[in-house]
Amino acid sequence: MNKRIALSILTGAILGIFCILGASVRIGWQGNQLLIFALWYNRLIMGLLIGLAGNLIIIKRDWNWVFRGASLGFVVSAAYFFTSGSVDWVSLFAGVVYGVIIEFVLKRFAS
Repeated sequence: MNKRIALSILTGAILGIFCILGASVRIGWQGNQLLIFALWYNRLIMGLLIGLAGNLIIIKRDWNWVFRGASLGFVVSAAYFFTSGSVDWVSLFAGVVYGVIIEFVLKRFAS
């Protein structure tokens, strides 16, 4: 496994822990364990997808990485958003931000 993919999966897993904490505060842990696990898993998959998409060009500019992270973060987070009843807007928008964070980490440490 190359460095980009490993680092992106690790970053997604770590950001998923922050999502678990935030979701636990918002919706409560009791009775929502599967939903909260799915949110963490969503961030893990986001990391994998972003790691694999290193050559994807959305715009031909130096900051393509920002749009790639935001776009892929939105697409992956939309899956969780729709399957959780389309009510968790915080997680949807956090996914966009987390996508950019994952790309930033990769730009900084995996280049």
